[in-house]
Amino acid sequence: MKHTITYTCPEVQTEVRGQLGCITLNRPRALNALSLPMIRALAAALLAWRDDPAVAAVAIRGMGKEGAFGAFCAGGDIRFFHQAVLRGDAELEDFFTEEYALNHLIHHYPKPYIAFMDGVVMGGGMGLSQGGALADPAGVCEGAARASPSARVPGARLRIVTPRTKMAMPETNIGLFPDVGGGWFLARCPGHGGEWLALTSEVIGAGDALALQLADACFDAARISEAWDTLAGLTRFDATSLQVWQAAYGAAAPAAVLPLDTITRCFSQPDVLRIVQALEKEPGEWAAATVQALRTHSPLMLQVTLEQIRRGAGMSLADELRMERDMVRHCFNTRHLDRFMTATDTMEGIRALVIDKDRMPKWSPARLEDVRPEMVAGFFISPWPAHAHPLKGLQ
Repeated sequence: MKHTITYTCPEVQTEVRGQLGCITLNRPRALNALSLPMIRALAAALLAWRDDPAVAAVAIRGMGKEGAFGAFCAGGDIRFFHQAVLRGDAELEDFFTEEYALNHLIHHYPKPYIAFMDGVVMGGGMGLSQGGALADPAGVCEGAARASPSARVPGARLRIVTPRTKMAMPETNIGLFPDVGGGWFLARCPGHGGEWLALTSEVIGAGDALALQLADACFDAARISEAWDTLAGLTRFDATSLQVWQAAYGAAAPAAVLPLDTITRCFSQPDVLRIVQALEKEPGEWAAATVQALRTHSPLMLQVTLEQIRRGAGMSLADELRMERDMVRHCFNTRHLDRFMTATDTMEGIRALVIDKDRMPKWSPARLEDVRPEMVAGFFISPWPAHAHPLKGLQ
């Protein structure tokens, strides 16, 4: 039985080609930054196709300024966050609740899901693409067996990068934290690389994305449109069929350049201040630049972010997303520190980096040395009882 997509918006294009559900993010001037209507359209399409036996797999890409590809998704619409807080718009709450529910749906999607991460892949774009890796292979494949025989084999999902990929979790730049499941998937990167990526907000290319296990394959950017078209022509989407298709378009990734040994040594420290102190003992320009980056971000939110990832390492995805939902409420309404609206580090970061662009945020506290444990702990106390949590339904 075919299920109709019940919610659409012009910035999310959907079509079924053969047995493939195709999604194109179509907001190129904003690098496909996510709005609430886009999140709702994505969820509606995925839910309809999940229950449609005529759809065997899903692929997602972004529209670039010169046509399809060249950009995937730059994250959430940060200007909307700022405006919504100032006008007391309840849609800000809806945005995060529905975005995190969408992230969970993607991670546990019972059919093959192929993300074409060409160009910019940041923040919310990572939330749309990291579900291309199985969050729980046994559980996902059980659901896949019921929904689609072609999805029974683990590995029938792909996160594709190209030499043009620019990947980041840049939230600490604006006094936020790496959400959209970041505390779950970054905690599972090798060698504390996820903590490095989260705390520094640095941008990485395809080689380092593969090294950090945030991507599965590198494709030739010049042939990526052809790869999209031939994917739609497949009659099977099991792991073997996808591997044959992948082999036809694979390309050598740029070399990984991250000093993973140094990252492991320094970012395994118990708190951000001691990470900085360890980096200060390391020789070379890379360590010095990393210290400088960490010293420019919100000291409070850096420590909150490290705590998030350390907690996320031992959590299910559903529990981690519920924790993030608690945290993001505190970011815009930091009641335990008696900070509201523009007085929060998150709103100050957005002001300095996105609105006024003076790049001179006034963080509180201003130094890592002044962050106290109770300041951090308050971000992990849920504002809701369990039975009333907005994401209580995630399994």
